[in-house]
Amino acid sequence: MSRINLLSQRLANQIAAGEVVERPASVVKELMENSLDAGASRLEIEVEQGGTKLIKIKDDGLGIHKQDLELALSRHATSKISDLEDLENIASLGFRGEALASISSVSRLTMTSKSADDVESESDNSGWKVVAEGQEMTVKLSPAAHTRGTTVEVRDLFFNTPARKKFLKTEKTEFSRIDEILKRIALSRFDVQFSLTHNQRAIHKLLPAKSDQEKQRRVAMVCGPAFVESSVFVEMEAPGLRLWGWVSLPTFSRSQADLQYFYVNGRIIRDKLVTHAVKQAYRDVLFNGRHPAYVLYLELAPAAVDVNVHPTKHEVRFRDSRMVHDFLFSSLHKALAELRPADRLAQGEQDNSPFAAPSHLSLEVMGQAVWHPAQVQIIRWEISAIRAVYRWLRIPLQTIPIGQIRGSPTLMRYTVSLKILRGSRQRMRKYHRWVTP
Repeated sequence: MSRINLLSQRLANQIAAGEVVERPASVVKELMENSLDAGASRLEIEVEQGGTKLIKIKDDGLGIHKQDLELALSRHATSKISDLEDLENIASLGFRGEALASISSVSRLTMTSKSADDVESESDNSGWKVVAEGQEMTVKLSPAAHTRGTTVEVRDLFFNTPARKKFLKTEKTEFSRIDEILKRIALSRFDVQFSLTHNQRAIHKLLPAKSDQEKQRRVAMVCGPAFVESSVFVEMEAPGLRLWGWVSLPTFSRSQADLQYFYVNGRIIRDKLVTHAVKQAYRDVLFNGRHPAYVLYLELAPAAVDVNVHPTKHEVRFRDSRMVHDFLFSSLHKALAELRPADRLAQGEQDNSPFAAPSHLSLEVMGQAVWHPAQVQIIRWEISAIRAVYRWLRIPLQTIPIGQIRGSPTLMRYTVSLKILRGSRQRMRKYHRWVTP
């Protein structure tokens, strides 16, 4: 057996890069988080060939001092924490000090910066540039013209690790992941302007959103207008907890969980506890196999959540997970239960269909009135029972058979047999068979 040896800095950085830098989107995420932690109000992202040839991110943040530029490319070098107490109360997006070192070990990295102190003192009209390549891991410092802030250029990603490069997908796929990263971060910081360019073609330009209307407009640009039109704003508070954001109505559901954004203190996460709580809240009002859409923000004390549990910080651990789960479930369940047809009309939706149903409808299934609150709410949320059915089944309105609806004689021409599943809670899950007139 070989003797134990201390790994070289280059090899250690490349091992760390295997956890932090999975693909070009990982680089974009780490660099954007660094810019936001530096207080940037404007981020410009430029990408070529899906990020494999060039990733360039420019911000107007505080910048980096000349003396700190070389140190910034070292492992475990950060300005965000200094002792154990800071680690237990993390308020920044990044804190490990591994990203720049890992990225520079598998690419050709150039970082140009001018700190805010240099601008205020007017002691130097130029910034400083540091260059590092993965082959040698040597750093070269030189003066360079730059405004306040930092620009990071990452070229030829994985040029020195061809095995890693073979695992990358097509240019279109890699860029789509970068685009998704931008959307996630853009929803976490409404006060920041974002722009994205791919192969010299402008893709996004998201202006800062300060008012509620502007925030809703950004959500529509990221998630689509249909989501905003079919969602409601919720805001709930409990001791030490605050939940706010947008949740979709049960009539706007997805075949996959691709429109779900959840943030904890401004950090996008994917957590099983959160997913379960939201799923339970929608359990009585969604058909089997359908997923809700939401953009939700949970705010709590930094000490109440541990973000240092995943290499890419995608997961967190709550100190009182049961309290958080119960708060999410009860808040969303209450918000959904309180929805009325007026909530849809308040959003400006006008239903001019001749099949528009009055708000006092009750649905009869197999000759018996269905009075379970979850089933009655399905009709009320969409206002029109017919629209709720044909949207889910994607069948033209004029050919759809509907259930007998008491209160509107013109709608009592067709019947539909519904399969009612009885369990811990009775709910309507799917349509079983058709009976035509």
